[in-house]
Amino acid sequence: MQTTTQVKTPVVGKHVYGELYGVDEELLRDQEKLRKIVIEAAHIAKMHLVEVNSWKFKGGDKEGVSVIALVLESHIAIHTWPTYNYATVDVYTCGEHSDPMAAFRYIVSQLAPKRFTVNYSDRSYR
Repeated sequence: MQTTTQVKTPVVGKHVYGELYGVDEELLRDQEKLRKIVIEAAHIAKMHLVEVNSWKFKGGDKEGVSVIALVLESHIAIHTWPTYNYATVDVYTCGEHSDPMAAFRYIVSQLAPKRFTVNYSDRSYR
């Protein structure tokens, strides 16, 4: 009797996230433009887009837009606070072929903040 051994491949998780300060207030309110930016970021990062949803929230200083893209590899999210000229960006991918930093850089280039932070976390299991 012959047995087969299943080889487990590593789980490669790459998480890039940050805060964007000094972004144009009108851009942070533009739900359709933000959706297009997220979709293009997914393509640039070699991710497989499954679905994109977005919501526009109203209510004083807490108004804003959230865009979340479900990708086969995980997700991309942008959350905005226009009255603060502030946004957060979160790009998480599983797999070696995708490049979450490329997606993050593209989003930053399109939102053109006066300053931003970027963080990277290796969320792999080996």
